[in-house]
Amino acid sequence: MRRPRRHRHAGASPPLPAPLDGEAGVQLVELAILLPLLMVLVVGVFDFGAAFNLKQQLTNAARSAAGFGSIQPTNDLANGGVPDSILSIRNLVDDRLVAAGINDCNLLGTGGGQSGTLVWTFSAAGNGCPGTLTLTVDRSYAYPASIGVNVITTHVQISYPKQWQFGNVIGILAPGATYANGVTQIPVDAIVPNAD
Repeated sequence: MRRPRRHRHAGASPPLPAPLDGEAGVQLVELAILLPLLMVLVVGVFDFGAAFNLKQQLTNAARSAAGFGSIQPTNDLANGGVPDSILSIRNLVDDRLVAAGINDCNLLGTGGGQSGTLVWTFSAAGNGCPGTLTLTVDRSYAYPASIGVNVITTHVQISYPKQWQFGNVIGILAPGATYANGVTQIPVDAIVPNAD
């Protein structure tokens, strides 16, 4: 014999679930405890992996710029202002950053300043950059090759601001955490002996 079908009236609430038995309740509590920890772990892995990849890309840009700078002529370095050879090095760094899909912080829109003898520094913080990108080009860096002997090199340093996504997860789990908007600088450098 078939039971007659009950028709739900519009606005009637669905039936309540049966109470959780012991095992299902324990599993639900375990999930509630472990899910935030797993979330922190997964975001941490991706965030630190992205930081490692960023450091590699920045190192490649610094190496290319130092190699390029080492073969540039030095006859324009004493003219005052920012010489064309130094601007070419800055432009190469910018090209490498853009090609790698890294925010260049509007590096091309910044003028450099001479911060020492044959040392120029560019600082950029545009294009939604979370901090300040700093590029330093030293065309007369004395690198100790052996005891008492220095080789004159081109030394390129890049300091890039990294916005950590890990802090957003920590901010969700612990709203009062001060790490929630962490920005750190990732420094890289490269040294290549000058050709002339």
